[in-house]
Amino acid sequence: MRYLRITVCMALLCLFGLSVYSQPNDAHSFSLIVSIEKKQPAEAATVKLLKANAVVQTTITNLKGVASFSNIKTGDYTFLVSYTGYKPQTTRVYHFPGSISQDTITLQAASTGLQEVSITAKTLPVQYKQGKVILDVNASVTNTGSTVLEVLERSPGVTVDRNGGIALNGKAGAQVMIDDKLTYLSGTELANLLGSMSSTQVSQIELIANPTARYDASGNAGIINIKTKKNTVKGFNGSVTASFGQGVYSKSNNSLTLNYRVGKFNTFLNYNANYNTNFFSIYALRKYYNSSNQLTAILDQFSYSPGKAFNNTVKTGMDYYLNDKTTIGIVLTGTTVKRNNSNRANADWQSPQGVVDSSIYTTNTGKNRFKNGAINLNLRHKVSASQDLAIDADYLHYSIRANQDFKNELSGPNGYEEISRGNIPTTISIGSAKADYTIKVNKTDVLTFGGKASFSNTDNLADYQNLIGGNWVDDNIKNNHFIYKEKINALYSSYDTKLGKVSGQFGVRYEHTGYDASQLGNAIQKDSSFSRSYGQFFPSGYLSVEADSSNSFTLTASRRIDRPPFQNLNPFYLIINKYTYSTGDPYLLPQFSWNFEVSHQYKNLLRTAVSYNRIKNYFSQIFVADPNNDAILLYTQGNVGSTYNVGASLTLTTSPVSWWSLTTQAQYNHKQLKGFNGNTYTTEIDQLNLNANNQFSIGKKYTAELSGFYTTRARNDVAELLYPTGQMSVGISRPVFGKKGTLKFSARDVFYTNAMEGFTTFPNATEYFLLRRDSRVYSISFTYRFGKQYKTVKRTGGSASDEIDRVGNG
Repeated sequence: MRYLRITVCMALLCLFGLSVYSQPNDAHSFSLIVSIEKKQPAEAATVKLLKANAVVQTTITNLKGVASFSNIKTGDYTFLVSYTGYKPQTTRVYHFPGSISQDTITLQAASTGLQEVSITAKTLPVQYKQGKVILDVNASVTNTGSTVLEVLERSPGVTVDRNGGIALNGKAGAQVMIDDKLTYLSGTELANLLGSMSSTQVSQIELIANPTARYDASGNAGIINIKTKKNTVKGFNGSVTASFGQGVYSKSNNSLTLNYRVGKFNTFLNYNANYNTNFFSIYALRKYYNSSNQLTAILDQFSYSPGKAFNNTVKTGMDYYLNDKTTIGIVLTGTTVKRNNSNRANADWQSPQGVVDSSIYTTNTGKNRFKNGAINLNLRHKVSASQDLAIDADYLHYSIRANQDFKNELSGPNGYEEISRGNIPTTISIGSAKADYTIKVNKTDVLTFGGKASFSNTDNLADYQNLIGGNWVDDNIKNNHFIYKEKINALYSSYDTKLGKVSGQFGVRYEHTGYDASQLGNAIQKDSSFSRSYGQFFPSGYLSVEADSSNSFTLTASRRIDRPPFQNLNPFYLIINKYTYSTGDPYLLPQFSWNFEVSHQYKNLLRTAVSYNRIKNYFSQIFVADPNNDAILLYTQGNVGSTYNVGASLTLTTSPVSWWSLTTQAQYNHKQLKGFNGNTYTTEIDQLNLNANNQFSIGKKYTAELSGFYTTRARNDVAELLYPTGQMSVGISRPVFGKKGTLKFSARDVFYTNAMEGFTTFPNATEYFLLRRDSRVYSISFTYRFGKQYKTVKRTGGSASDEIDRVGNG
């Protein structure tokens, strides 16, 4: 069966190759040469292809001032050219097909220097293209002054939970990329990173439900790719953003972006600083049952944990343009995260009748330190007019330090005191290299192939001690030393083609994974080791048909893999409280998924879609009793079975009146989860997510926003049910200092409704829980831009995307 699947994939790829010699008769090409005084070429000028005043394509002129367009459909078009220091200019009307394939335009210097001008061409804020939802951040006026996290929260199909987890189209665990490179943070740390990035740094956000073979095969829910702005205009420019927020505690997010280009050199520096004080509280009511399902005990728990976090991220690099065909670059990234927290918890043991037997008061403090250093070397070479080569090499190193101190006090005549401490250091090294080769077979067909090799080395130590008789004694039941080494090699090929009104892509990626793991023992635990090697094919593709000028239909499909995050493989204990530990599973297997979607697009107004997703070896949070103490429950992850997800979505983008823009989406999912967690489960749930964003123009200076979301009951694990939640947010902004600055005030989760509440089923126990965080925040921010305007250019994303994302949150 395996060889049959391989044969079918290769046969389909060959069939796509037959279209190389096909030439569509309704697609045309055109080149516009842009010059300034003395016929000098206008390098990096922005040129937009317009039809009926709407943007169809956008590109930037090369070193010779040439802007090239292809795949232009029959009709009448104009070109809008803008260049810093020169007046925006619109060309005459061109009809395609026409008698010429090239023309020249000369720009006039603006008498007002760098003063801002008004461009009336309308750029759509949301577009659907080739299996991607593309959000143009600049087209939404209220995005100015926002953070990237705020932009994502109001994006169609995207939801952000209270833990910072990001879901796409109802499927949890979306992979987040910045410039084609997966982020190395998750949960709260990822939310802090995106919350410290200004939207002024971003040009587009791509929501990719079914990524192509060019991307790593990891990511069941798809990919969110944040594309930042980069500058090729000669000179110096940048922006600075400062913000302050107040919830129960204060917060501050600040960033600085600098770019400088002279001659053949282009350098940049981005700095983000985030200081955040916060809290979370948990109420949990746990009930224990015997084998006859009779209630035997009740544990009533409440904990409150305030904390402080200070994050610093620096990203700097340089590009050197050897000539008009070759560019080499280097990118350096460094991150430090310092988190301190304390926790106060009270747990009451009660009889089945609710009478308190005893109470335990717990205090603990934690210190976490996260450091990361990364280097990327890249080469871009234009082999010929139709062939391009891209090479990336990355090396990354992570140092994670976590220290915990615990004190448990039992009240009553038989009271006691327990004191313990834990030291959990982790180091991770990642290296990778990849190469991509692109061949433009003709005006519409593109063949791409490439390869990637990577390694990951992880060293984890868990060192716990108990204070007994005034001396610290090793707790060898919890102590562990885990070493994990992994290698992944990949090859891929894909083919893009278009024939008339039909376009498509087919690709296949092969990834081979091998790993070796060692668990070093101690006085009471033996050494153990294991290894595994496996290879898989991951086909993907799409087929799109333009029925007419208003309607198009697209089918996308892909097979994907989710490898477990490195930290979820660590078998050592992490203490949550006296009766709850978390632990990893070194035998956790990857999960595999098939993803299908059929969508219909009506103009840029309405999009409907139906999707199907199936996951095998499904990752789920599971709960088991500690073999050393039945009262202690262990949180871990396991391959519990399979899950099926049938979804339907409707997205409406409209402007009822000139001063009001509305984007709203409804996403329905029917999930069926089958698994094993002490018992065999078959669980079904219907869930609905509603998301709406309203933008209002008030006069000539003010813009306002009203947004919110609501999620019905949801389930991502076989044992845990989440109750409905939602929030509403408002904001208002205005330009200042001659439109070089933006001032904004916003209020998130105005009614403080975005809590995480639910019910969990354990082996021989159940638990109701309610978790709250510092989510109602009032903030004010100021952004100031200086120097020359941005011109967007693509920068390498690096080669270590998949491995970085699996580091986790430290």
